[in-house]
Amino acid sequence: MSQAEAFDPTVYLNGEWGPLSEARIPVLDRGFIFGDGVYEVVPLYAQPDGTRLPFRLAQHLARLARSLGKIRIDNPFDDAGWRALIHRVIAENAGAGDALVYIQVTRGVAKRRGHAFPAGITPTVFVMLGHLVFPSAADRARGAVAVTAEDKRWLHCDIKSTSLLGNVLMSQHAVENDALETIQLRDGLLTEGSSSNVWIVKGGTLLGAPRGPRILEGIRYGLIEELSREAGIPFEERDITEAELRSADEIMISSATKEVMPITTLDGVQVGEGRPGAVYAALFEAYQRAKTREFEQASKRVI
Repeated sequence: MSQAEAFDPTVYLNGEWGPLSEARIPVLDRGFIFGDGVYEVVPLYAQPDGTRLPFRLAQHLARLARSLGKIRIDNPFDDAGWRALIHRVIAENAGAGDALVYIQVTRGVAKRRGHAFPAGITPTVFVMLGHLVFPSAADRARGAVAVTAEDKRWLHCDIKSTSLLGNVLMSQHAVENDALETIQLRDGLLTEGSSSNVWIVKGGTLLGAPRGPRILEGIRYGLIEELSREAGIPFEERDITEAELRSADEIMISSATKEVMPITTLDGVQVGEGRPGAVYAALFEAYQRAKTREFEQASKRVI
């Protein structure tokens, strides 16, 4: 049995604490029946003193609140409550190395299966700690392979919903084509990856697809915009055509588990010069500085 398979973290489920292997929900939980819920994934970075600190926690909690509001589930906790719960999950799973906190909130357990919202039920809240392994330095130096596919998902991609079948299929499409990610296109325009935001560089300018219902605004979306300003890189948020994607000087993806990652091959064709570019390098370095700044501030206060 591998270390990952043997890992059995202490998790929170509806006010109770216990090992993940023993956590149970009723089959009529609407998250199980309908995917009627939302989630968040917060990266935790290991510090020299052995602690693990969350990155961009305020932004993650704000997006969780937005997602809950859009599907009309009352937020079970305020920010202080969520922070205390996350702090407890970290403390219950003391250990070395980077990690992530997974949060899921569903509408709750109904008395019977029915599509409309049932009255008088309490949201299900589940929080656990998981492993987090970033791409290696060698992987970053080489760059990654991506493939493209038509985006056939629903038009509320701005909600971080647990209804992820479309994303699952696109992730599997990448695996079956020996790629890291599937980059999706709708009506001839770039949307996003199966689990990442996508960026291109044209003539030294960083381009990102418009925020809105066609993409999930990743926490790294605002961060990449900030980092581009810090690095003096022109940034535009606008529609990006398939032709622009395929002729890009650089392509990158960003996510909690990848940070920012260069794509050097798209559908079997070399991207730009076939190696990570200068804009990627500047953004990656700025990303590391942003982590250092946030953790220096966090060390002076309780999360």
